[in-house]
Amino acid sequence: MPSIKRIIEKSDTAQGKAFDLTMQTLIILSIITFSVETLPDLEEQTRYYLRMFEVITVSIFTIEYISRFIVATSKKAFVFSFFGIVDMLSILPFYLSTGLDLRAVRMLRLFRLFRILKLVRYNAAMNRFKSAFAIAKEELMLFLFATMAMFYLSGVGIYYFENEAQPEAFSSIFHSLWWSVITLTTVGYGDIYPITAGGKIFTFFILIIGLGIVSIPAGLIASALSKARTMESDED
Repeated sequence: MPSIKRIIEKSDTAQGKAFDLTMQTLIILSIITFSVETLPDLEEQTRYYLRMFEVITVSIFTIEYISRFIVATSKKAFVFSFFGIVDMLSILPFYLSTGLDLRAVRMLRLFRLFRILKLVRYNAAMNRFKSAFAIAKEELMLFLFATMAMFYLSGVGIYYFENEAQPEAFSSIFHSLWWSVITLTTVGYGDIYPITAGGKIFTFFILIIGLGIVSIPAGLIASALSKARTMESDED
């Protein structure tokens, strides 16, 4: 019989997998019921059932949090860890919004959306993504820096081409940066566009570069995911 610590923190046993599946199901259902609560004109009976479900799920999440705290090797590290904070935020608003009429505090109920992040704990694929980002971290950081530089340089370029022809749309480099964003990301809202021959030619080359800005990170992450999967297979 595996220990409670192994069941809660690992998923290499039947009990651990059942625990993970149960928690995933409850998290998804709690998010759905949270969304249903926002529907207008809900019947009072429906609201009552949703409230009861909320009480049950929060009770289970509370037991889970306490159990994780008890079995944690370093309790302080668990409390202040990313998932420890997420677990606390997913249940704290419920307790703060009961008892006293603290309607302003109900804003904290939005923190129930943090339950989405709890899914990361139970998803092996997300761990693979984490490893992939660690593998490609330096390349992504370099690409991010190059992208920011390109945003600025393209804003400067289009400013010099279009400022005289369109002084209102391209009144400064800062105003031109909006054009850089929508062009390099290939969104192209069309609210600001070049009208000069030089500006149009410049835009053509920027659009070509923009295709790379969209595709290069995808390629880096795909390659890193492949390496992460290979590393995972080697460990198994």
